[in-house]
Amino acid sequence: MTDIMALDRQYIAGTYARFPVELVAGKGSLLTDVNGRQYIDMGSGIAVNGFGAGDDQWIEAVTAQLGRIPHTSNLYYTEPGAKLAQLLCERTGMKKVFFGNSGAEANECAIKAARKYSAQKKGPDCFTIVTLQNSFHGRTLATLSATGQDHYHELYQPLVPGFAHIAPGDMDALAAIDAKTPVAGILIECVQGEGGVVPLEAGFVQALSDYAAAHDIPLMVDEVQTGNGRSGALYAYMTFGIHPDIVSTAKGLGGGLPIGACLLGEKVQDVFAPGDHGSTFGGNPAVCAGALSILSRIDDALLEGVRQRSQYIFDQLTGAEGVEAVTGLGLMIGIKTKKPAREVVNACIEKGVLCLTAKDRVRLLPALNIPMELLEQAVAALKEACR
Repeated sequence: MTDIMALDRQYIAGTYARFPVELVAGKGSLLTDVNGRQYIDMGSGIAVNGFGAGDDQWIEAVTAQLGRIPHTSNLYYTEPGAKLAQLLCERTGMKKVFFGNSGAEANECAIKAARKYSAQKKGPDCFTIVTLQNSFHGRTLATLSATGQDHYHELYQPLVPGFAHIAPGDMDALAAIDAKTPVAGILIECVQGEGGVVPLEAGFVQALSDYAAAHDIPLMVDEVQTGNGRSGALYAYMTFGIHPDIVSTAKGLGGGLPIGACLLGEKVQDVFAPGDHGSTFGGNPAVCAGALSILSRIDDALLEGVRQRSQYIFDQLTGAEGVEAVTGLGLMIGIKTKKPAREVVNACIEKGVLCLTAKDRVRLLPALNIPMELLEQAVAALKEACR
């Protein structure tokens, strides 16, 4: 155990089952530990470092803004947030953006927007938010209540009221809830990340979109993990052919600094008035400058590279020895292994590859631009670990 590991265990709350690796440096998809050993990074900070560690253009953008004004309150105007919001809207067709600090905050904003819109349209009894079983939307009390996994609920009863969960594909259950308690919003992930990297069926997503439109219910898509190129499209909902009313995103947008964004479509663009919502650090100029650098470089060529890398991983691992199933979309991939997932991840660490888990699966979330040579090495090591 290193001195830092001991210090961490003494002074940091024990909420993480950390792997025995102390990282001190990184460049691109190679990370270095305290002993000088290098690892191929197949997790990218849980889908955060889309261009890898120490991305030069991102560093330049953030550093330049730090030299101008690193932070000011949202009582004043600053350039990076306004330009980032403009680019997000131009790339998605959404109309307005609220900035926070995390995916959970972005989802909180989405829930607030849906509830306020529906209460104004249908009355104060219209507040129920419908989400899916096996979903994950955050760790605040509201987003935890929105999460459709009992495991996350056990320690924090009573949960926030006004949330209902249906099984993916069960449109009858949605209609039954709506008949009993008017639905104020529907919140989904197109790929359930923390639920095991499970994509939704395209027909079900379209049916939800159609139902929401027909009943004037805001459709919200949680793109916290799937967004910003991770799926092989700018946002995963784009691959499903729908246009939601509200989109939440975070993780990969910031490139390594904390940011959350709630994108509001035409239906709800004016739902908030001054004082209705806020965030001290939301829209921080330095963070937004970095995010602007990231988003502006997620272009067609990069997305095509994501899809090619994804296909390589699927081709290599599907049917491989010790692999029972491969699921996911783009560079968000879950691998059901015959061995316990954590055992496989530990074996990969010994081979110089850092992977993640999601429920009972090994999870891969490499940088969007990971060099093919490193990807091939990492996949080969993973295949060995699965045998």
